[in-house]
Amino acid sequence: MILKSLIERLKNRFNISIAEVSDNDLWQIATIGIAIVSKDRVYADEVINKIINFIDSFDAVEIIDYDIEML
Repeated sequence: MILKSLIERLKNRFNISIAEVSDNDLWQIATIGIAIVSKDRVYADEVINKIINFIDSFDAVEIIDYDIEML
């Protein structure tokens, strides 16, 4: 329930594609994938940082690790 709420908030606030991609059957652990499409690398980087800060400020969630890949 918490994860679904977070995912919907992120979709609405940042206009991104996001889904739970791993650890679906585990309790209290989730892995989410986020995709941003932009012609401007700086803008995409800013959005990613805002997303990370938003998730980090979400009281019911703790970021353990994250990986960023830009193509």
